[in-house]
Amino acid sequence: MALVLVIEGLFPFLSPAGWRRMFQQILQMNDGQLRFFGMCSLSAGALLIWYLL
Repeated sequence: MALVLVIEGLFPFLSPAGWRRMFQQILQMNDGQLRFFGMCSLSAGALLIWYLL
């Protein structure tokens, strides 16, 4: 969990303007697109954990 916080804090620390632009683009997505990216992220994380263990 701590590693997730470090990685998630890295982008707004290094590029606050880019982080804002990214969030503006995310807000313009519809629910289906957000669910798709969430599912991809979830699947990639689960596969990585399975692979490492």
